[in-house]
Amino acid sequence: MPTQTLYDGHILKLELLDDKWEIVRHAPAVAVLARRGNEVLGVRQLRRAIGEESWEVPAGLIDEGETPEEAALRELAEETQLTGRLELLTQVFSSPGFTDEKVYIFEATDLRAAEGEPDDDEDLTVSWDDCRTLWEQLRSGQLSSSGPSVIALQHALHTLK
Repeated sequence: MPTQTLYDGHILKLELLDDKWEIVRHAPAVAVLARRGNEVLGVRQLRRAIGEESWEVPAGLIDEGETPEEAALRELAEETQLTGRLELLTQVFSSPGFTDEKVYIFEATDLRAAEGEPDDDEDLTVSWDDCRTLWEQLRSGQLSSSGPSVIALQHALHTLK
């Protein structure tokens, strides 16, 4: 299958496969569910691609040489100044119709303080929010989010006591 590179950027590469399929090659990523009781930890930030604020669980790209677990702990510390014990919940392709981006979704337990600072270009608001309230806001369209964050929230809702 002939492949032509149309664009090669910092975090993605756009390829044309067989003169037909536009494929986005993207670095793998992580997302981390942290919760306490009926609340989940999330970050709100302006997402330029959608032009609005989004609620998401802590997440980010896996750096070269990092394992998914190392990336998850780093992102959790950078975005929330917390660390903990990780369990892999699942791994998903974000949108397999056009990209190979794989996202590893973890749950963090035994949370404790950790040192970390958001990336220079991140302006985050970190908060603990009620799972059911978040779900209603997402369902109604009042709140925007990412697929991995919705999967993490669904896991939290499914396992509420």
